[in-house]
Amino acid sequence: MTVKDLQQDEFQFFYGTYLKTLDVNEDLKSALLKGRKSIEDLVHGLTEDQFLYSYGEGKWTVAEVLVHLIDTERVFQYRAFRISRNDKTALPGFDHNIFVLESNANERTKEDILKEYLTVRDASISLFDNMLNKNLKRIGTASGIPWSVAALGLVISGHQRHHENILHERYFN
Repeated sequence: MTVKDLQQDEFQFFYGTYLKTLDVNEDLKSALLKGRKSIEDLVHGLTEDQFLYSYGEGKWTVAEVLVHLIDTERVFQYRAFRISRNDKTALPGFDHNIFVLESNANERTKEDILKEYLTVRDASISLFDNMLNKNLKRIGTASGIPWSVAALGLVISGHQRHHENILHERYFN
């Protein structure tokens, strides 16, 4: 499943911002694997000062951005799992700012956060790798909007790339 395979009714316009960070021909598994390596390389290259750096008052540190990626991936994984199993229950949204505030990211080591990221990403790869096309095309509701399972998986990757781009533009230049 690729971005170009998605139909307009499988995701909300706002999330197109994340999908635009992906190559339209890149498949879901490749995007997840590429993202895994990208974050692993990024974290290994960070100094402790960079890890705790924030480019402005009230902006997240790099550690907080990484934990935000983990938290969001977990939520989107769960949504994808439920919808793929044909659960028709509308799923709630979440407040990513509260999640970051409660994450204690700045008290954790970069090794610990990377380990958690890799665990969560490997779970995503396994989850989506074992789905049939009919499951990937299923549509459910989360945060009051329609989502296909495939769109949730691709947005996981696009959301990560979006934040990586911000890290490179505002934190590491």
